[in-house]
Amino acid sequence: MKSFLIVGLGRFGASLAQELCEQGHEVLALDVLPERVQAVADHVTHAVVGDARDPEVLSGVGARNFDCAVVAAGSDVGTSALITLNLKELNGPRVVGKANSSVHRKVLEKIGADLVVFPEQEMALSLARRLINGDIVNFIELSNEYSIVERTLPESWVGKSILDLNIRAKWKLTVIAVRRGDAMTIAPGGDFVFQSPEDCLVVLGRNSDIERLERA
Repeated sequence: MKSFLIVGLGRFGASLAQELCEQGHEVLALDVLPERVQAVADHVTHAVVGDARDPEVLSGVGARNFDCAVVAAGSDVGTSALITLNLKELNGPRVVGKANSSVHRKVLEKIGADLVVFPEQEMALSLARRLINGDIVNFIELSNEYSIVERTLPESWVGKSILDLNIRAKWKLTVIAVRRGDAMTIAPGGDFVFQSPEDCLVVLGRNSDIERLERA
């Protein structure tokens, strides 16, 4: 179990706080607006009203003792930058910042955020890929070049093994797992045989190679 401090309880922050708590982790949710804190109070470990722009508020909730702090507060660069700076000066948790633009991202990175995310952009990219190709079940972008994709099995692959298909050499993709119903086979060997069009393939590779597979 890990401990998380979520600062800012808008749609993103509140959803993240609840999901982390549902996954069994300790979550302290912090926001300057009492109504937001009250809305998540029954769904997280602790919920506190406070202004994270004040270093004393962060010290008061024991921010330095958390494994990770997520700054989801404020749509303006100044607010999230100040909160990020306050957290970094505590020399405590890993700090993740939510950005709304490339400028916002650069500011948070300069201040020292360990990770900066674009939730709306990442969701849009994932949805776009799923809408363009109905074979894609899930999509995780690791970088501008590489992604992990879960997709339905090409029909021509049914009855063939990973070795028969020569996936790594021909497609330049790594098969991470295969999901068959509720069963998941992790890192299947070359002798693994795909048995049904309903098998789901989880692969890692360059986006260009993944797109090539989508046309298989």
